[in-house]
Amino acid sequence: MIAALVILVVVIVLIVMLIGTYNRLVALRQHANGAFADIDVQLKQRQDLIPNLVETVKGYAAHERGTLDEVIAARGAAASATTVEGKVAAENALTGALGRLFAVAEAYPDLKANRNFLELQSELTDIENKLAAARRFFNNTVSEFNAAIQTFPAVLFAGALGFAPRDFFDLGADRAAASTPPPVKF
Repeated sequence: MIAALVILVVVIVLIVMLIGTYNRLVALRQHANGAFADIDVQLKQRQDLIPNLVETVKGYAAHERGTLDEVIAARGAAASATTVEGKVAAENALTGALGRLFAVAEAYPDLKANRNFLELQSELTDIENKLAAARRFFNNTVSEFNAAIQTFPAVLFAGALGFAPRDFFDLGADRAAASTPPPVKF
């Protein structure tokens, strides 16, 4: 009788631990999903801003068509990316294209003094700063989630319940370029 009671208590404790661990993993997964959604919002704002920036530059640098086309193509690729890896690659390409666009703008003093251009450049800088913060938050959340599924007791059943490690929003070789917001010069 006592042995059966001890076994019952042990089983109940294990079930409670399993439920608690499962609920924690679900909550962490949801936090990671929410953090990625925040990045998506900032990326969408950035993508919406770029056509206005390109149109402003077009009026001053009509013969720089290749650079402008490259920015538009990079924006299109970024807007159509659906996976974390795809978004990272597309956003890296877009960051590089924007850098070249601002280099073109440096050659046109009238453009650098244009109020619309300066406002758009300032908005872009603000969005880049928000993106950097959102990426840090997402990566921290993913790190916490990945650690949780790899620690005991979750490691025993996380895989069986569909919890797999998530990828970081890693900028790879373009990390230095992305951590430096586009310059705003007056």
